[in-house]
This record gives sequence, structure tokens and C-alpha cells, in this order.
Amino acid sequence: MKFSAFLIATLAGASYAFAPLTPSSFRANSAIRAAEEEPPVDKTMRSVDDGTIHKLFDPTSGDHPSVIRNNNDGVWVSQRSRPRRNRKNAAMRGMVRECIVTPNNFIYPLFIHEDSNENVPIESMPGCQRHTLDSMLKEIGESLELGVNTFVLFPKVPDHLKTNMGVEAYNPEGIVPRALRMIKEKYPDVIMCTDVALDPYSNQGHDGVVEDGKILNDITITQLCKQAVCQAHAGSDIVAPSDMMDGRVKAIRDALDSEGFTDVSILSYTAKYASAYYGPFRDALDSHPGFGDKKTYQQDPANGREALIEAALDAAEGADMLMVKPGMPYLDVIRRLKDNSNLPIAAYHVSGEYAMIKAACERGWLNEKDVVLETLTCFKRAGADIILTYYAKQAAQWLKDDGLY
Repeated sequence: MKFSAFLIATLAGASYAFAPLTPSSFRANSAIRAAEEEPPVDKTMRSVDDGTIHKLFDPTSGDHPSVIRNNNDGVWVSQRSRPRRNRKNAAMRGMVRECIVTPNNFIYPLFIHEDSNENVPIESMPGCQRHTLDSMLKEIGESLELGVNTFVLFPKVPDHLKTNMGVEAYNPEGIVPRALRMIKEKYPDVIMCTDVALDPYSNQGHDGVVEDGKILNDITITQLCKQAVCQAHAGSDIVAPSDMMDGRVKAIRDALDSEGFTDVSILSYTAKYASAYYGPFRDALDSHPGFGDKKTYQQDPANGREALIEAALDAAEGADMLMVKPGMPYLDVIRRLKDNSNLPIAAYHVSGEYAMIKAACERGWLNEKDVVLETLTCFKRAGADIILTYYAKQAAQWLKDDGLY
């Protein structure tokens, strides 16, 4: 019976994933019909092997039987603790569920641009696009109706505005400050997060100021302080330094406080790894490194304990929340930070992870809804309180459709 139930569940799931009629869906239907036609199972199991001509092992016989019999003569494994009792139906599973994802956990990243009056699809991130500012407002409004309340903006900056010093990053009439003012005017209660880093504004494609092939730490931080204060003036609720310069959290905290923005939070990219998963994001912003890589300032993917050093520094310097990026390949790092910090932990479900799910689902290899909601739940189970995901709006709709939010 256990095997039959497993077969039914597996094949029914395949039928759900591949909506058109396919061999797998035919198998599911035939399996369900076969199960419905099967007679009740003899719980004594005495006649199950009647007619078998070869010698069989009987688990209920001998001096040390592995299976015994209960008071009703049914086969019985004498085990008091049975974890399956807490999984026996949907209501029971819901009652004991340890991790629940809601739209309140999401930060929705939005790409914005002014290259044209049209949204521009991002080829390597199906379903995502660079929004015009009007489209950005519409997307935020629709997401708010689904319970997504927090957003982060990433701008695609024209090449002629990019410089090594990244001065466009703190232009009060730049695309991000103007977008923030538009959003706050229309949706004053929305929580807006802004990226603090120079790579969208750099003609070098790096997160900081470059000299002789080296990213200058303290010079970069000076620019980041200007950027963070500019964003706060425009209405940012949370600034999120993603640059990975040493000491930038303290400097940004002091800069904000000195300008009266003591209520503006810092979501620090604490453990941002030099990952191969960022490619589609860089396509979206046209911000691929102009030379080399980012391994001199982003963390080595081989290092886990190092994230604890970064977390301790960021917390001491005034961070309000700590982020791990990427997400799924670094669940162990999320757990390390959760176990060693009392600050909220964020996970970034990055563009490469998103693109891989999209590619598999487009080929019919995965059920998109199921795999996305499982992925987001895994972040919560690992210890993430906050999840940055390009699926925020769609996941919120799925949760609503399922009556889970």
C-alpha cells in the first residue's frame, strides 16, 4: 500500500506539472484507476503470498521476528514513536509546520531605466524587465495588493553618465532619487530599499573607485556615504550597501546619523560571495566588470567561517539587518549567521538561481509554483527572516490562491 500511494502521488504530481496530455499524465490516470479498483489489503498478510512456488522469508516468523502481530492479528512494527502521525493529512501538517513564508518576508527587486518609454525584457531573466518609472509604479501597486510591501530599486544607467568616481550615484536628480520621490508620493507607506554601490554608475563595472586595477577601499566609502545620504533625502527607508568595502557600514551609519537620518535602516550585504550566479543581474544593469573579477572584495565561495567575521563587524558598526548573497547555494551560511547573531537575516535569491528555475520550468522539467514555494520555504528553514526574490509578486499570488495568506 505504501508503494502504491507513493506511485500515485509521484505520477499525479507529474500530471500537474505537465498540463498537456503526455505519457506521464496517462500513466497517472491509469495508476489512479488501478488503485481505485484494488480490493482492501489483508492486514494479516497471511494470504499475500499464496500460490508462490519459491521459498520466501516471513518477517513474522522465527525466534526474532522483525514484524510481530497486534491484538487483531494484523502485522505490527512495535514502534511507539511514529513521525508519520504528524503528516497524516493537510490540516495536521499545517498545524505542526515549522516555517511559514508570507509576502511580508519578501523584498521585491525592481529594475528601472529611462533609455526609452517602453519596458525592456531581460532575456536571461524570463518574466523580468527593466521598468519605466510609470511601469514601476504600476508594478508596486499590484504587488501591494498581494501583500508585498518592500521593494529595492536597481537602475540601468546610461553609459554617458558612468564615471570611475561614480558621481551619478549621488545626483539628487538621478533616476533612483526621482523614482523614490515618485513612489513615496503615490504610496507613502511602502518600504523602499536602495542599493548602495558604485557598479551601476561606474565605467569600470566595479563596486568601487579603481586605480591601477585596484579598487580603492576608503575612497569608495567616501562616495558611498554621499550616495546613502542622497537616497535618504529622497525617501529611502533602508539603504543596502552591497559593495563589500571594509568599514563601510560604520561610515554610512555615521553619515546618515549626522544628517538626521537616524531612522533609516542599514541592510548590509554581509556575506556577499564572488559568485558565478550573478550573470543575469549584470545583464539587467549592463554592469559586467570592465576587467578582472570582484574576488578582491567579495568573499571566497569556499569560506564559511569568514562570514562570521563580516557579520560581527557589520553588527558592531551599526547594521540593522545582515544579508547572505547568493541564497540557495549558501544555506549553510544563512544558518551560521542565524545561530550567531540576533539581527534579522536576509537571503538574496539571486538572478542565476531564478534563471535556472525558469529554464527548467520552461522545458517542463519542474513545476514552477511548487519548486519556487519550496525554495522560499528552504530559506526560512535555514534561518532567513527576509527574502529578496524576483518571484515576490508571483509567489504572493500563489500563496493567495492557495489560501495561505
